[in-house]
Amino acid sequence: MNVIGGILAGGYGKRLLPLTKDYPKQLIELKENYTILDKQLNDLRFADIKNVYLMVGYLHEKIIERFGNKWKDLNLTYLIEEKPQGTLYAIKNALEYANSDMLIMNGDIICDFNLKKMIEVSRKRKELITIAITKMPSPYGIVVIEDNKIVNFIEKPLLPHYINAGIYYIKKEAMDLFKREYSLTDVERTVFPKAAVEGELAYYTEESFWHSIDSIKDVEFIREFYKNREDKPWGWERILVNNEKYLVKELYIKAGYRTSIHYHKERDETLNVIKGLGYIEFFDEKLNLIKREILTNNSIVRIKPNTIHSIGAEENLLLQEYSTPYPNDVVRLKDFYLR
Repeated sequence: MNVIGGILAGGYGKRLLPLTKDYPKQLIELKENYTILDKQLNDLRFADIKNVYLMVGYLHEKIIERFGNKWKDLNLTYLIEEKPQGTLYAIKNALEYANSDMLIMNGDIICDFNLKKMIEVSRKRKELITIAITKMPSPYGIVVIEDNKIVNFIEKPLLPHYINAGIYYIKKEAMDLFKREYSLTDVERTVFPKAAVEGELAYYTEESFWHSIDSIKDVEFIREFYKNREDKPWGWERILVNNEKYLVKELYIKAGYRTSIHYHKERDETLNVIKGLGYIEFFDEKLNLIKREILTNNSIVRIKPNTIHSIGAEENLLLQEYSTPYPNDVVRLKDFYLR
């Protein structure tokens, strides 16, 4: 069964003025020519979703102008609200149009959640709705005390509490919950509490980056975060050091994904696994598999120039790549995703 994607993109973004004076929040750039909505649509694409409903309102014509009805390999449908009617109406409206299971995202979050895995997990659950949740970061640094003294300061740690991450898998059979009479217009205070009481609310979580865009400060943080980061179909890579002597990158590969089969013409690199579980496969010139090595915590693998290989993840995989320079000498021989 095909899953239809949905993005809630109808808000005014008043807390982000003046950035949202002429453009909706979803068109705020994370870096040059790469907006919040670019990131979210790509996330849905790489979760094998082909059709996306954009629930739009404020300055929706700007979104339509940029993305149109066909963007890359996605079919986009716009559900336009001339006046905001709340998330309950927007999601109910989308479910009625779709008549299908939907994976719906709030239009103001940036995250690395594995949406393909969330879809797989949610389908197997008996509950009608699955909500992604994430650990709550403290808005302040905390003070550690022992023996009547301050012994340490910890800068904005993750707290032992979870918050709604703004990603929902909703089965089409959940429509009855949305058709009931409610006095409020927010789905978080109507359908979701009702579903929880009736045992129809599951959750999905994982340890990965998540951040909401609620203020100018959030925009500044995300833009700094994206300075040396490039999103990939399989995750992302970030340059940590790049000088005349060596190059250091950080790579994050989502569970179930892999890099292209490729080689580097001049780069001599060493991989160091920080956490997760994965593998590296080596190939001959005809792309026949020669060898497969398992990657676990603290695994170290050297890859010499012109060695054809691909890296994959069984669990979310974080690793660092130390190499000679030449950051752009990659030669892709087989890609597994539309870029």
